[in-house]
Amino acid sequence: MKVESLVKIIGADFYTGVPDSQLKALCNYLMDTYGIDQKHHIIAANEGNCTALAAGYHLATGKVPVVYMQNSGEGNIINPVASLLNDKVYAIPMIFIVGWRGEPGVHDEPQHIYQGEVTVKLLDDMDIKSFIISKDTTEEELGAVMADFRNLLANGKQVAFVVRKGALTNAPEVEYKNDNKMIREEIIQHIVKATGEDPIVSTTGKPSRELFETRVANGQSHKYDFLTVGSMGHTSSIALGVAINKPNQRIWCVDGDGAVLMHMGSMAVLGANAPKNVVHVVINNGAHETVGGMPTVAAKIDLVAIAKACGYPNAVCVDNFADLDKELEAAKSRNELSFIEVKCSIGARDDLGRPTTTALENKQNFMDYLKTI
Repeated sequence: MKVESLVKIIGADFYTGVPDSQLKALCNYLMDTYGIDQKHHIIAANEGNCTALAAGYHLATGKVPVVYMQNSGEGNIINPVASLLNDKVYAIPMIFIVGWRGEPGVHDEPQHIYQGEVTVKLLDDMDIKSFIISKDTTEEELGAVMADFRNLLANGKQVAFVVRKGALTNAPEVEYKNDNKMIREEIIQHIVKATGEDPIVSTTGKPSRELFETRVANGQSHKYDFLTVGSMGHTSSIALGVAINKPNQRIWCVDGDGAVLMHMGSMAVLGANAPKNVVHVVINNGAHETVGGMPTVAAKIDLVAIAKACGYPNAVCVDNFADLDKELEAAKSRNELSFIEVKCSIGARDDLGRPTTTALENKQNFMDYLKTI
């Protein structure tokens, strides 16, 4: 189905969401049509944030908003759906568009497998009626479903379109770029050189893939790294949990701007606990690059000031490799929590691979290594 047909049939004029590769056609359509426009389109920090923002839009306008997300974001909407939107509470109508990663029978990465199995069930459990859009869905069929959905929306219910892989077509071409010069894979190579045999907890998406490939290129073991292939936004909390229980070992957290934004409260927890053995590196390209390159708000905020306000005793920003190497060595030499923001370009190798070990193997190898240090 052409993405413009979906938008026309839904008939909404406000969208907010967290980008998803499965919904790239929709994301590019919104960026091409509206860009980031407070009246029509906002990319928010996480899916719960989107849901609350959309609720405010409804309260102010009386109109029905649309929230888009990858199915991994369903967990983030459960609280606002159940305790804010539900018709037993405020009866706020809303349309969700959900990219179906890990659909049963469709090959996908391990972090999507179980989420894919329960995608529709979670919507059912939240009393959200859903319709699955596939490559074969016609405009007539979708129009009939939307007519039924409008009756539900008029009664303060929520509805969802679950989008299968390749179901939306005719995405406009949108170029996502910034003016930063440093390439993320090279940044990770410098981090690996500096960390030696220290454990690294790395964030969701391409950074973990690039870390894995860097170890392969160096002929190094993967035992040093915990690759957080799912659970976006929680990497620094995992690192904190490890660091508290390994107080004599330096722990490095390699994070991304989209992930930091998704659960920024974790920085407050890190700063308040101030573990002396954690180095928190945030690679900031101002983009949700792993799922297509749509922008985050991280390019417009001061992460260093936020880190300092959260209690990090050391926080800096670098935009070149000389300064990066200097700050990595400085973090190694001090016995205090450190924060390093690294300004990064958008882009990755076309032939970037994926981890060849399973998630369970990664966990066990990492745990076995932690026992030795």
